[in-house]
Amino acid sequence: MQIYLIKNIQVINEGRIQVADVLIKNGRIEKIGPGISLTGTNIIEINGEGKYLLPGAIDDQVHFREPGLTHKATIYTESKAAVAGGVTSFMEMPNTVPNALTQELLEDKYKIAAATSLANYSFYMGTGNDNADEVLKTNDKRKDVCGIKIFMGSSTGNMLVDNPNTLDKIFRESEILIATHCEDETIIRQNLQKLKATGKELTAADHPIIRNEEACYESSLYAIQIAKKYNTRLHILHISTERELQLFTNMFPLKDKRITAEVCVHHLHFTSDDYTRLGNLIKCNPAIKAPNNKEALWKALLDDRLDVIATDHAPHTWEEKNEPYEKAHAGLPLVQHPLLLMLHYYKQGKISLEKIVEKISHAVANCFEIKERGYIREGYHADLVIVDMNKKTKVSKENILYKCGWSPLEGFEFPATITHTFINGHLIYGNGIWNESKKGERLKFDR
Repeated sequence: MQIYLIKNIQVINEGRIQVADVLIKNGRIEKIGPGISLTGTNIIEINGEGKYLLPGAIDDQVHFREPGLTHKATIYTESKAAVAGGVTSFMEMPNTVPNALTQELLEDKYKIAAATSLANYSFYMGTGNDNADEVLKTNDKRKDVCGIKIFMGSSTGNMLVDNPNTLDKIFRESEILIATHCEDETIIRQNLQKLKATGKELTAADHPIIRNEEACYESSLYAIQIAKKYNTRLHILHISTERELQLFTNMFPLKDKRITAEVCVHHLHFTSDDYTRLGNLIKCNPAIKAPNNKEALWKALLDDRLDVIATDHAPHTWEEKNEPYEKAHAGLPLVQHPLLLMLHYYKQGKISLEKIVEKISHAVANCFEIKERGYIREGYHADLVIVDMNKKTKVSKENILYKCGWSPLEGFEFPATITHTFINGHLIYGNGIWNESKKGERLKFDR
Protein backbone atom coordinates (compact mmCIF):
# COMPACT_ATOMS: atom_id res chain seq x y z
CA MET A 1 0.00 0.00 0.00
CA GLN A 2 0.94 3.62 -0.46
CA ILE A 3 2.83 5.16 2.47
CA TYR A 4 1.76 8.64 3.61
CA LEU A 5 3.62 11.08 5.84
CA ILE A 6 1.56 13.98 7.12
CA LYS A 7 3.88 16.74 8.32
CA ASN A 8 3.41 19.47 10.93
CA ILE A 9 -0.32 19.03 11.44
CA GLN A 10 -2.36 19.88 14.53
CA VAL A 11 -3.51 16.50 15.84
CA ILE A 12 -6.78 16.54 17.82
CA ASN A 13 -6.89 13.42 19.95
CA GLU A 14 -7.79 12.30 23.47
CA GLY A 15 -8.45 15.78 24.83
CA ARG A 16 -5.30 17.42 23.41
CA ILE A 17 -4.21 19.38 20.36
CA GLN A 18 -0.55 19.09 19.47
CA VAL A 19 1.54 19.61 16.35
CA ALA A 20 3.04 16.35 15.11
CA ASP A 21 3.92 14.27 12.08
CA VAL A 22 1.86 11.15 11.36
CA LEU A 23 3.14 8.20 9.36
CA ILE A 24 0.58 5.93 7.67
CA LYS A 25 1.78 2.50 6.51
CA ASN A 26 0.06 -0.80 5.70
CA GLY A 27 -3.34 0.67 6.49
CA ARG A 28 -2.35 1.62 10.04
CA ILE A 29 -0.97 4.58 11.94
CA GLU A 30 2.68 3.58 12.09
CA LYS A 31 4.12 6.48 14.07
CA ILE A 32 3.09 9.79 15.64
CA GLY A 33 5.69 12.33 16.69
CA PRO A 34 7.82 15.33 15.79
CA GLY A 35 10.33 15.34 12.96
CA ILE A 36 9.51 12.00 11.34
CA SER A 37 11.77 11.59 8.30
CA LEU A 38 11.35 8.99 5.59
CA THR A 39 12.63 8.56 2.06
CA GLY A 40 11.54 6.26 -0.74
CA THR A 41 9.64 6.11 -3.99
CA ASN A 42 6.40 4.90 -2.46
CA ILE A 43 6.01 7.78 0.02
CA ILE A 44 3.61 10.68 -0.41
CA GLU A 45 4.23 13.61 1.90
CA ILE A 46 1.32 15.88 2.82
CA ASN A 47 1.96 19.34 4.23
CA GLY A 48 -0.37 19.69 7.20
CA GLU A 49 0.82 23.10 8.35
CA GLY A 50 -2.10 25.21 9.56
CA LYS A 51 -4.54 22.29 9.25
CA TYR A 52 -6.04 19.81 11.72
CA LEU A 53 -5.99 16.01 11.80
CA LEU A 54 -8.99 14.23 13.36
CA PRO A 55 -9.90 10.57 13.76
CA GLY A 56 -12.66 9.80 11.27
CA ALA A 57 -16.20 10.28 12.52
CA ILE A 58 -18.16 7.12 13.33
CA ASP A 59 -21.90 7.50 12.69
CA ASP A 60 -23.82 4.98 14.79
CA GLN A 61 -27.17 5.59 13.08
CA VAL A 62 -27.79 5.84 9.34
CA HIS A 63 -30.38 4.61 6.84
CA PHE A 64 -28.71 3.86 3.50
CA ARG A 65 -31.88 2.26 2.04
CA GLU A 66 -30.34 -0.79 0.39
CA PRO A 67 -31.76 -3.28 -0.36
CA GLY A 68 -35.25 -2.48 -1.56
CA LEU A 69 -35.40 1.32 -1.40
CA THR A 70 -32.63 2.16 -3.82
CA HIS A 71 -34.66 4.85 -5.56
CA LYS A 72 -33.82 6.91 -2.43
CA ALA A 73 -30.21 5.87 -1.80
CA THR A 74 -27.68 3.06 -2.03
CA ILE A 75 -24.85 1.96 0.22
CA TYR A 76 -22.42 3.23 -2.43
CA THR A 77 -23.93 6.71 -2.88
CA GLU A 78 -24.45 7.41 0.80
CA SER A 79 -21.09 6.00 1.91
CA LYS A 80 -19.45 8.31 -0.64
CA ALA A 81 -21.30 11.28 0.84
CA ALA A 82 -20.20 10.13 4.29
CA VAL A 83 -16.55 9.93 3.28
CA ALA A 84 -16.67 13.43 1.75
CA GLY A 85 -17.97 14.62 5.13
CA GLY A 86 -15.27 12.94 7.19
CA VAL A 87 -17.43 9.99 8.31
CA THR A 88 -15.18 6.95 7.92
CA SER A 89 -17.43 4.30 9.53
CA PHE A 90 -21.19 3.85 9.79
CA MET A 91 -23.76 1.58 11.43
CA GLU A 92 -26.88 1.08 9.34
CA MET A 93 -30.44 0.36 10.34
CA PRO A 94 -32.53 -2.76 9.55
CA ASN A 95 -35.69 -1.12 8.12
CA THR A 96 -34.71 -1.77 4.52
CA VAL A 97 -36.85 -3.95 2.23
CA PRO A 98 -37.02 -6.72 3.16
CA ASN A 99 -36.49 -5.80 6.80
CA ALA A 100 -33.33 -7.39 8.21
CA LEU A 101 -35.27 -9.74 10.50
CA THR A 102 -33.25 -12.91 9.87
CA GLN A 103 -29.56 -13.65 10.13
CA GLU A 104 -29.49 -14.47 6.43
CA LEU A 105 -31.02 -11.11 5.45
CA LEU A 106 -28.57 -9.35 7.77
CA GLU A 107 -25.62 -11.04 6.07
CA ASP A 108 -27.01 -10.07 2.64
CA LYS A 109 -26.47 -6.43 3.61
CA TYR A 110 -22.89 -7.13 4.62
CA LYS A 111 -22.28 -8.68 1.19
CA ILE A 112 -23.60 -5.56 -0.55
CA ALA A 113 -21.39 -3.34 1.60
CA ALA A 114 -18.31 -5.47 1.02
CA ALA A 115 -18.74 -4.93 -2.71
CA THR A 116 -19.78 -1.27 -2.74
CA SER A 117 -19.20 0.67 0.50
CA LEU A 118 -16.43 3.26 0.45
CA ALA A 119 -16.58 3.61 4.25
CA ASN A 120 -16.25 0.99 6.98
CA TYR A 121 -19.57 -0.54 7.95
CA SER A 122 -21.70 -2.50 10.35
CA PHE A 123 -25.42 -3.36 10.35
CA TYR A 124 -27.93 -3.76 13.16
CA MET A 125 -29.99 -6.91 13.51
CA GLY A 126 -33.69 -6.04 13.19
CA THR A 127 -36.42 -6.90 15.66
CA GLY A 128 -40.13 -7.56 15.19
CA ASN A 129 -42.81 -8.78 17.54
CA ASP A 130 -42.32 -12.39 16.47
CA ASN A 131 -38.62 -13.02 15.78
CA ALA A 132 -37.03 -12.97 19.24
CA ASP A 133 -35.31 -16.35 18.84
CA GLU A 134 -33.80 -15.27 15.53
CA VAL A 135 -32.65 -11.96 17.01
CA LEU A 136 -30.89 -13.71 19.88
CA LYS A 137 -28.75 -15.69 17.43
CA THR A 138 -26.86 -12.40 17.11
CA ASN A 139 -25.25 -13.30 20.45
CA ASP A 140 -23.02 -15.61 18.40
CA LYS A 141 -21.83 -12.58 16.36
CA ARG A 142 -20.70 -10.41 19.27
CA LYS A 143 -17.39 -9.67 17.49
CA ASP A 144 -18.79 -8.50 14.15
CA VAL A 145 -22.32 -7.04 14.53
CA CYS A 146 -22.77 -3.59 16.08
CA GLY A 147 -26.01 -4.36 17.90
CA ILE A 148 -29.71 -5.17 17.94
CA LYS A 149 -32.18 -2.46 16.89
CA ILE A 150 -35.63 -2.20 18.46
CA PHE A 151 -38.19 0.28 17.14
CA MET A 152 -40.32 1.15 20.16
CA GLY A 153 -42.12 3.61 17.89
CA SER A 154 -43.68 3.32 14.44
CA SER A 155 -41.43 2.37 11.56
CA THR A 156 -41.23 0.78 8.15
CA GLY A 157 -42.66 -2.72 7.70
CA ASN A 158 -43.03 -5.26 10.51
CA MET A 159 -40.65 -3.52 12.89
CA LEU A 160 -42.75 -1.84 15.59
CA VAL A 161 -42.08 -3.89 18.72
CA ASP A 162 -44.82 -3.38 21.29
CA ASN A 163 -45.24 -6.93 22.59
CA PRO A 164 -44.08 -6.88 26.25
CA ASN A 165 -43.12 -10.57 26.15
CA THR A 166 -40.89 -10.04 23.11
CA LEU A 167 -39.23 -7.01 24.67
CA ASP A 168 -38.73 -8.83 27.96
CA LYS A 169 -37.13 -11.85 26.29
CA ILE A 170 -34.70 -9.84 24.15
CA PHE A 171 -33.67 -7.49 26.96
CA ARG A 172 -33.21 -10.46 29.29
CA GLU A 173 -31.16 -12.64 26.94
CA SER A 174 -29.22 -10.29 24.66
CA GLU A 175 -25.46 -10.35 25.20
CA ILE A 176 -24.80 -7.37 22.96
CA LEU A 177 -25.87 -3.75 22.80
CA ILE A 178 -29.54 -3.01 22.17
CA ALA A 179 -30.26 0.30 20.41
CA THR A 180 -33.79 1.68 20.67
CA HIS A 181 -35.96 4.21 18.89
CA CYS A 182 -38.18 5.39 21.75
CA GLU A 183 -41.58 6.95 21.03
CA ASP A 184 -44.82 5.73 22.58
CA GLU A 185 -47.14 4.75 19.75
CA THR A 186 -50.34 4.99 21.81
CA ILE A 187 -49.61 8.58 22.83
CA ILE A 188 -48.76 9.51 19.24
CA ARG A 189 -52.03 8.07 17.91
CA GLN A 190 -54.02 9.89 20.59
CA ASN A 191 -52.34 13.19 19.81
CA LEU A 192 -53.00 12.75 16.09
CA GLN A 193 -56.67 11.99 16.63
CA LYS A 194 -57.10 15.05 18.88
CA LEU A 195 -55.66 17.33 16.23
CA LYS A 196 -57.71 15.75 13.45
CA ALA A 197 -60.87 16.21 15.53
CA THR A 198 -60.37 19.98 15.39
CA GLY A 199 -60.83 19.85 11.61
CA LYS A 200 -57.66 21.82 10.90
CA GLU A 201 -55.37 20.97 8.00
CA LEU A 202 -52.24 19.40 9.45
CA THR A 203 -48.80 20.76 8.53
CA ALA A 204 -45.22 20.00 9.49
CA ALA A 205 -45.54 22.45 12.38
CA ASP A 206 -47.95 19.96 13.99
CA HIS A 207 -45.34 17.20 13.96
CA PRO A 208 -43.81 18.02 17.38
CA ILE A 209 -47.32 18.30 18.83
CA ILE A 210 -48.24 14.82 17.59
CA ARG A 211 -44.89 13.22 18.42
CA ASN A 212 -44.49 15.20 21.60
CA GLU A 213 -42.22 15.21 24.63
CA GLU A 214 -44.46 12.84 26.56
CA ALA A 215 -44.33 10.19 23.81
CA CYS A 216 -40.54 10.26 23.88
CA TYR A 217 -40.19 10.34 27.66
CA GLU A 218 -42.61 7.50 28.43
CA SER A 219 -41.00 5.21 25.84
CA SER A 220 -37.43 5.99 26.96
CA LEU A 221 -38.43 5.46 30.58
CA TYR A 222 -39.97 2.07 29.71
CA ALA A 223 -36.83 0.94 27.86
CA ILE A 224 -34.62 2.02 30.75
CA GLN A 225 -36.80 0.22 33.30
CA ILE A 226 -36.50 -3.06 31.40
CA ALA A 227 -32.75 -2.57 30.89
CA LYS A 228 -32.19 -1.93 34.60
CA LYS A 229 -34.22 -5.01 35.47
CA TYR A 230 -31.84 -7.24 33.47
CA ASN A 231 -28.67 -5.09 33.47
CA THR A 232 -28.99 -4.93 29.67
CA ARG A 233 -26.52 -2.89 27.62
CA LEU A 234 -28.94 -0.23 26.29
CA HIS A 235 -28.23 2.65 23.91
CA ILE A 236 -31.13 5.06 23.29
CA LEU A 237 -30.97 6.78 19.94
CA HIS A 238 -31.75 10.38 18.95
CA ILE A 239 -32.77 11.94 22.26
CA SER A 240 -34.84 15.01 21.37
CA THR A 241 -36.41 16.38 24.56
CA GLU A 242 -35.34 18.22 27.67
CA ARG A 243 -37.52 15.96 29.80
CA GLU A 244 -35.72 12.76 28.77
CA LEU A 245 -32.39 14.11 30.00
CA GLN A 246 -33.31 13.40 33.62
CA LEU A 247 -33.10 9.70 32.72
CA PHE A 248 -29.34 9.83 32.03
CA THR A 249 -26.30 10.41 34.20
CA ASN A 250 -22.79 11.81 34.03
CA MET A 251 -21.83 10.35 37.40
CA PHE A 252 -19.85 7.53 35.78
CA PRO A 253 -17.30 7.43 32.95
CA LEU A 254 -18.63 6.08 29.67
CA LYS A 255 -16.80 2.77 30.07
CA ASP A 256 -18.85 2.05 33.20
CA LYS A 257 -22.27 3.00 31.81
CA ARG A 258 -24.79 0.28 30.98
CA ILE A 259 -27.27 2.83 29.61
CA THR A 260 -26.06 5.42 27.10
CA ALA A 261 -27.67 8.02 24.87
CA GLU A 262 -27.17 9.59 21.46
CA VAL A 263 -28.06 13.06 20.17
CA CYS A 264 -28.37 13.84 16.47
CA VAL A 265 -27.05 16.90 14.68
CA HIS A 266 -30.49 18.05 13.51
CA HIS A 267 -31.79 18.20 17.07
CA LEU A 268 -28.76 20.31 17.98
CA HIS A 269 -29.27 22.63 15.00
CA PHE A 270 -32.96 23.06 14.14
CA THR A 271 -35.96 23.94 16.33
CA SER A 272 -39.72 24.03 15.78
CA ASP A 273 -39.27 27.64 14.63
CA ASP A 274 -37.71 26.26 11.44
CA TYR A 275 -40.89 24.49 10.24
CA THR A 276 -42.13 27.81 8.85
CA ARG A 277 -39.13 27.94 6.51
CA LEU A 278 -38.44 24.27 5.82
CA GLY A 279 -41.77 22.47 6.41
CA ASN A 280 -41.67 18.76 5.64
CA LEU A 281 -37.95 18.93 4.78
CA ILE A 282 -37.24 18.71 8.51
CA LYS A 283 -40.04 16.29 9.33
CA CYS A 284 -38.36 13.40 11.16
CA ASN A 285 -38.99 10.92 13.97
CA PRO A 286 -38.57 11.84 16.75
CA ALA A 287 -39.65 15.33 15.84
CA ILE A 288 -37.59 18.49 16.01
CA LYS A 289 -39.16 20.32 18.94
CA ALA A 290 -39.35 23.70 20.71
CA PRO A 291 -36.13 25.73 21.26
CA ASN A 292 -35.84 24.91 24.98
CA ASN A 293 -35.16 21.29 24.01
CA LYS A 294 -32.26 22.25 21.73
CA GLU A 295 -30.59 24.28 24.48
CA ALA A 296 -31.07 21.47 27.00
CA LEU A 297 -29.57 18.93 24.58
CA TRP A 298 -26.49 21.09 24.10
CA LYS A 299 -26.02 21.37 27.85
CA ALA A 300 -26.37 17.61 28.32
CA LEU A 301 -23.95 16.90 25.47
CA LEU A 302 -21.31 19.11 27.02
CA ASP A 303 -21.71 17.69 30.52
CA ASP A 304 -21.70 14.07 29.25
CA ARG A 305 -25.23 12.99 30.01
CA LEU A 306 -25.46 12.55 26.22
CA ASP A 307 -22.64 10.33 25.06
CA VAL A 308 -22.36 10.48 21.26
CA ILE A 309 -23.33 12.57 18.23
CA ALA A 310 -24.88 10.92 15.14
CA THR A 311 -26.95 11.91 12.10
CA ASP A 312 -29.83 9.43 11.69
CA HIS A 313 -29.22 10.07 7.99
CA ALA A 314 -32.54 9.16 6.35
CA PRO A 315 -32.85 10.24 2.70
CA HIS A 316 -36.11 10.44 0.77
CA THR A 317 -36.77 11.74 -2.72
CA TRP A 318 -37.80 15.35 -3.19
CA GLU A 319 -41.23 14.16 -4.29
CA GLU A 320 -41.69 12.04 -1.15
CA LYS A 321 -40.85 15.00 1.08
CA ASN A 322 -43.23 17.33 -0.74
CA GLU A 323 -46.37 15.30 -0.26
CA PRO A 324 -49.05 16.72 2.10
CA TYR A 325 -47.93 16.48 5.73
CA GLU A 326 -49.46 13.13 6.64
CA LYS A 327 -48.08 11.44 3.52
CA ALA A 328 -44.68 13.15 3.53
CA HIS A 329 -41.92 10.74 4.52
CA ALA A 330 -40.04 11.38 7.78
CA GLY A 331 -36.26 11.72 7.73
CA LEU A 332 -33.40 14.05 6.74
CA PRO A 333 -30.25 13.41 4.66
CA LEU A 334 -27.34 14.55 6.84
CA VAL A 335 -24.34 12.20 6.69
CA GLN A 336 -22.21 14.50 4.49
CA HIS A 337 -22.17 17.35 7.00
CA PRO A 338 -22.09 16.36 10.71
CA LEU A 339 -18.44 17.25 11.25
CA LEU A 340 -18.70 20.54 9.37
CA LEU A 341 -21.84 21.43 11.32
CA MET A 342 -20.06 20.80 14.62
CA LEU A 343 -17.14 22.93 13.40
CA HIS A 344 -19.65 25.71 12.80
CA TYR A 345 -20.63 25.48 16.46
CA TYR A 346 -16.95 25.44 17.44
CA LYS A 347 -16.54 28.75 15.64
CA GLN A 348 -19.62 29.99 17.48
CA GLY A 349 -17.93 29.16 20.81
CA LYS A 350 -20.46 26.44 21.64
CA ILE A 351 -18.11 23.43 21.76
CA SER A 352 -14.35 22.77 21.70
CA LEU A 353 -12.51 20.87 19.01
CA GLU A 354 -11.47 18.29 21.58
CA LYS A 355 -15.10 17.74 22.61
CA ILE A 356 -16.22 17.37 18.99
CA VAL A 357 -13.66 14.62 18.43
CA GLU A 358 -14.67 12.94 21.69
CA LYS A 359 -18.36 12.81 20.75
CA ILE A 360 -18.10 11.86 17.06
CA SER A 361 -15.17 9.44 17.30
CA HIS A 362 -13.74 8.41 20.68
CA ALA A 363 -17.03 7.97 22.52
CA VAL A 364 -18.69 6.07 19.66
CA ALA A 365 -15.76 3.65 19.54
CA ASN A 366 -15.96 3.21 23.31
CA CYS A 367 -19.74 2.92 23.42
CA PHE A 368 -19.82 0.11 20.84
CA GLU A 369 -16.41 -1.36 21.78
CA ILE A 370 -15.14 -0.97 18.22
CA LYS A 371 -11.78 -2.60 17.69
CA GLU A 372 -8.81 -0.31 16.95
CA ARG A 373 -10.72 2.67 15.55
CA GLY A 374 -11.93 6.05 16.73
CA TYR A 375 -8.54 7.32 17.95
CA ILE A 376 -5.26 8.57 16.48
CA ARG A 377 -3.03 5.95 18.06
CA GLU A 378 -0.04 4.03 16.81
CA GLY A 379 -1.20 0.61 15.58
CA TYR A 380 -4.80 1.70 14.99
CA HIS A 381 -6.50 1.66 11.59
CA ALA A 382 -5.68 4.89 9.75
CA ASP A 383 -9.21 6.31 9.50
CA LEU A 384 -8.27 9.98 9.42
CA VAL A 385 -9.62 13.34 8.30
CA ILE A 386 -7.75 16.55 7.48
CA VAL A 387 -9.63 19.81 8.00
CA ASP A 388 -8.77 23.29 6.74
CA MET A 389 -10.30 25.80 9.17
CA ASN A 390 -9.40 28.72 6.88
CA LYS A 391 -11.48 27.62 3.90
CA LYS A 392 -15.27 27.78 3.88
CA THR A 393 -17.75 25.27 2.42
CA LYS A 394 -21.19 26.25 1.16
CA VAL A 395 -23.80 23.53 0.68
CA SER A 396 -25.25 23.54 -2.83
CA LYS A 397 -26.92 21.12 -5.20
CA GLU A 398 -23.62 20.94 -7.10
CA ASN A 399 -21.71 19.47 -4.12
CA ILE A 400 -24.43 17.36 -2.46
CA LEU A 401 -23.54 13.69 -2.99
CA TYR A 402 -26.72 12.05 -1.68
CA LYS A 403 -28.68 10.15 -4.30
CA CYS A 404 -31.78 12.15 -3.31
CA GLY A 405 -29.96 15.31 -4.40
CA TRP A 406 -31.11 17.70 -1.66
CA SER A 407 -30.22 18.77 1.87
CA PRO A 408 -32.06 20.78 4.55
CA LEU A 409 -28.74 22.63 4.93
CA GLU A 410 -28.64 23.85 1.32
CA GLY A 411 -27.30 27.40 1.23
CA PHE A 412 -25.62 27.08 4.65
CA GLU A 413 -21.96 28.10 4.76
CA PHE A 414 -19.63 26.17 7.02
CA PRO A 415 -16.42 27.78 8.35
CA ALA A 416 -14.20 24.86 7.32
CA THR A 417 -13.46 22.37 4.55
CA ILE A 418 -12.61 18.68 4.72
CA THR A 419 -9.62 18.31 2.42
CA HIS A 420 -8.59 14.66 2.90
CA THR A 421 -10.22 11.47 4.11
CA PHE A 422 -8.27 8.25 4.73
CA ILE A 423 -10.03 4.90 5.13
CA ASN A 424 -7.79 2.10 6.44
CA GLY A 425 -4.73 4.05 5.30
CA HIS A 426 -6.10 4.58 1.80
CA LEU A 427 -6.45 8.21 0.66
CA ILE A 428 -9.90 7.85 -0.82
CA TYR A 429 -10.64 11.59 -0.99
CA GLY A 430 -8.05 14.33 -1.35
CA ASN A 431 -8.71 17.93 -2.42
CA GLY A 432 -11.78 16.93 -4.39
CA ILE A 433 -10.12 13.96 -6.12
CA TRP A 434 -11.51 10.47 -5.51
CA ASN A 435 -9.64 7.16 -5.51
CA GLU A 436 -12.28 4.45 -5.10
CA SER A 437 -9.93 1.54 -5.78
CA LYS A 438 -10.35 0.19 -2.24
CA LYS A 439 -13.54 -0.44 -0.30
CA GLY A 440 -14.24 -0.06 3.39
CA GLU A 441 -14.01 -2.92 5.88
CA ARG A 442 -16.46 -4.63 8.20
CA LEU A 443 -16.16 -3.24 11.71
CA LYS A 444 -14.96 -5.59 14.44
CA PHE A 445 -15.80 -5.31 18.12
CA ASP A 446 -13.78 -6.02 21.28
CA ARG A 447 -16.52 -7.63 23.36
